[in-house]
Formats: sequence, C-alpha cells, structure tokens
Amino acid sequence: MSRGNCSAFLFACCVALLLVGGARAAHLLEGIYCGTQDCYDVLNVTRETPKAEVARNYRQLARKFHPDSHRTEEAKKVAEEHFKLIATAYEILKDDEARNDYNYMLDNPQEYYAHYYRYYRRRVAPKVDVRLVIAVAVSIISAIQYYSGRQRYEMAIDYFATVPKYRNRALEMAKAEIEEIQTKKKDKKERLSKTEQKEKLEKLIRKVIVEKMDIKGSYAKPEITDILWIQLIILPYTIIVYIFWYIKWIWNFTILKKPYGDEEKLHLIRKHLKMGVHQFKGIDEETKQEYLEDELWITDNFLRWKELAEEEEKKKLAENTKYKQYRRYMKNHGVGRMTFDD
Repeated sequence: MSRGNCSAFLFACCVALLLVGGARAAHLLEGIYCGTQDCYDVLNVTRETPKAEVARNYRQLARKFHPDSHRTEEAKKVAEEHFKLIATAYEILKDDEARNDYNYMLDNPQEYYAHYYRYYRRRVAPKVDVRLVIAVAVSIISAIQYYSGRQRYEMAIDYFATVPKYRNRALEMAKAEIEEIQTKKKDKKERLSKTEQKEKLEKLIRKVIVEKMDIKGSYAKPEITDILWIQLIILPYTIIVYIFWYIKWIWNFTILKKPYGDEEKLHLIRKHLKMGVHQFKGIDEETKQEYLEDELWITDNFLRWKELAEEEEKKKLAENTKYKQYRRYMKNHGVGRMTFDD
C-alpha cells in the first residue's frame, strides 16, 4: 500500500472512531448516572460482564485512584474526582434494576425525559419497607383519631355540667350521695371545707353525667372499634354484613314490597338529609319522631318539607335585626357597589 493510501486509511479510521464516540456520547445525559461518560467504560467492563468481575474491577480501580494513594494536592484532587466516578459507576452496575434502567437509556436515547424520571424515581424512592411505613401511618392516624374523639367527649361532659337543665337532672339522680356529703359536713370527725365540698359535688355531677347521659353524634364517647386500625381489621366482616343487608333490603322492600319499619324509615330520612350515621344519632328522639310523623322517608314529602323549612329560615333571617344590619351594610358598602373612588 502506498504512503498516500495509508494516510487516507488512518484518517478514515480516526474519523470513524470519533463518530462512534460521538454517537455513544449522544446516548449519555448530564446529571444522571455517570454523566457524559459511559459507566461500562469507567470500570473497563462490557454489558455482558458478570457482577463478580464488575466488583473485581471496581476494587482494583478504587485502590489505584484512592486519594490517599497520591501525594501532591493536585494529584489527590484528580484522583478524588475519578474515585467518585468509579464509585457511581459501581453503584449503578452492581444493582440489577439500576443496570437495566441504564441499559434502557443507552438503547433508547430519544426518550429524554423518561430517563430522568426513571433515574430520580429510584433515587428518591423510600428505602424503608412500604408496609412498615403504612403500618406506622395508620397507627399515628388511629392514635390522633382516638385522642381527638376523647377530647370532644370531655368537652361535651364539661358543657353538660354547666347547663342548668342537665346539671339539675344530674343533681336529682345523685340525691343519696349529696345527702352523704351533707352528713359528712355536719360530722365533726370528718369535716370538709367549702372548697372540698364544691370539688366533690362537681365530681359527683360529672360522674352522673358520664354514667347516665347518652351523648350521641360526633361528641359520643369514642369506642375502640371506631379507630382506623380496628376498622381495617374488621373491614372484610363489614363488607359482608353490608352486602347481606343490601340483599335483604332489595328482597324485602323492592321484590316483596313489604312496608318499612321505623328503622328503615329513619335510614331513608337520614339519606334524604345527607347526614352521617354519628351525626344522625346526635338528633334528639323528639325530632326523629316528628320526621316520622311527617313521613319524610317519602321523597315528595321530604322535598316539600325542605322547601318549607328553607322558607321559614329565610323569614327568620329577614326578621333578625343583626341580619338586617348586615344586609344594609352590604348594600351600602359591599363588593357589588362601585363608585368613582374605586
């Protein structure tokens, strides 16, 4: 081969190598994996290289480029950068899932944003077992749920203890124990101060309210079965009970056309009122009886009753002095009024 032909051949080889290198670099993205360098090239391995050989090459290169193996500051800095790159490449290639993602990026360079998503999704994914995270979260929610329910119940007890109607009823129920307190007051051997007598009386009233008063609705005494953990445990049973109840409802009242009982009527009324179970339980029995007398389980009756109730509410608001003042203020100063000062 002549000298001219040899030079042309070498030039063509160099161009080909540059094109191949450029093509490979085009597959690599800044900021993820090994950046613009190929992780396989960093560790001097190929895609087919087994994990054991990847680990062996990593250890050899790590010893070679460890910063402590170099003396000068400049050499240490260069070695440290290379050492970090080697460690990054090993972290990617030793893990099967990360390695698969990296290979996918090399094979599909056009999916630019997908590669960033796959990379950072794995980076920010929780290292803790998801089941443990869910268990802890459910436990915290259950504790907060029970504690807040207990607080609402205590607030309700405190409220009833101050309302004369319920306070007097509690005093009537505790006549015998009050007489005992008064006897101790007269007894010289066990004399109580006025403060002690008052405290004991308040505790007694509170005790009677707790034992005798049936507090319903969202302020009812929290039950252990209401917390989230127990609800999740008994969920299969709850679902089965609901399915059985629904089938029974359809059979009795849709197919057999049986008349509704009070329980079924109240259920339909609650649905019309769009109330939760606990909220509906908080309604007093007299009001519920009025609902039954007005036959509000029938849709047409309920709609008429609702319309009348809304009209009545409007009349009350119209006659309310404070509401009149508010309307007058909004008319004169409300957002709907526009002046040149605006």
